[in-house]
Amino acid sequence: MKKVTVFYQPMCPFCKNAFKFIKELTAENEAFKNIEWELIDELKEPEFADKFDYYYVPTFYFEGKKIHEGGIFKNEVKALMQSVIDGTPFKIEE
Repeated sequence: MKKVTVFYQPMCPFCKNAFKFIKELTAENEAFKNIEWELIDELKEPEFADKFDYYYVPTFYFEGKKIHEGGIFKNEVKALMQSVIDGTPFKIEE
């Protein structure tokens, strides 16, 4: 199983949307169930969050590398999830 770490804040509307998209996309695509989501509430774990280089939430890390930071749309979440499954760099299709 591949693990993605997500830094978020509970009241962040962009984070709420990202989690909604993850849930929807996982229900739509069986392969996406092979992604483990490590959720880090930066307000509850500030010392841990401070070890990472980001400014905006949600921020996604995969294999120790930041792959997305800030607000994200459903098509971008889908591309991110597919890149994790495929082991390819995350890029947004234009």
